[in-house]
Amino acid sequence: MHADTSEDDLDSPPPPSGRWLDAENPWTYILPMAVYMLITSYEPSAPLPGQAPEPGLFGLTYDHYPAIYAFKLVATAITLWMCRAAWMQWRFKVSPLAIAVGVVGVVLWVACCEVRLESRLVEAVGGPESPAMSVLGLLGLGAERPAFNPLERLESPVERYTFLGVRFLGLALLVPIFEELMLRGWLMRTVISPNLWRVPFGRVTLLSVVIGTAFPMLYHPEKLASLVWFSLVTWLMVRTKNYWDCVAAHAVTNLLLGLYVLWFSQWHLW
Repeated sequence: MHADTSEDDLDSPPPPSGRWLDAENPWTYILPMAVYMLITSYEPSAPLPGQAPEPGLFGLTYDHYPAIYAFKLVATAITLWMCRAAWMQWRFKVSPLAIAVGVVGVVLWVACCEVRLESRLVEAVGGPESPAMSVLGLLGLGAERPAFNPLERLESPVERYTFLGVRFLGLALLVPIFEELMLRGWLMRTVISPNLWRVPFGRVTLLSVVIGTAFPMLYHPEKLASLVWFSLVTWLMVRTKNYWDCVAAHAVTNLLLGLYVLWFSQWHLW
């Protein structure tokens, strides 16, 4: 992990632009994921077993999740297109290694989840209502996914499979593009230099690797799986120095994970 760009290059001023959402503007990398996460924060949580869904913001309940998710996806897609200068700066190419990493990644993710490390840690600190969990909750520890099962909660087959199509579209296409854009296109490069456009994609330092692995652990409930998976894709990034390889590996993992959830009814994983 050594510098392949001189410190003078890293500290040089940005080139003149004149456009707001261009490839030199950090917001171009951040906005799509920010929109996605902002809307996610207002999604109603799943009701406890045996309880009716309680109204949340604007009277929305858990049963409105398909509509909320579709709205979130449309808003994110529009923002992602507005920020296309960032992700279109890299020529589209995908190596076989990226596909292999995606396949290995889903195996590791599922295996790590089967260990149930998070559940054991929650129990060790006194359960979900303990003071320790209140503090750890600030880091996302113990958080749960929406776990919406359309096969049970949607009566119409058209509604069920429309939702599944939209869910897979977000899972396997949009999420990999904007999450890799924010994490590896912006965050890990900004750790090296605030002039991120001076940092070649795939260049890392020890600090950027640590932050690039720790940050996604904050917003993923599956902490151990996140640690292993994001470390694996960071290795891929360093190896190929290709943004689209990272997106492809992410997409393959998410697609296969979605199929695993659907086939084995493991709804808690999405």
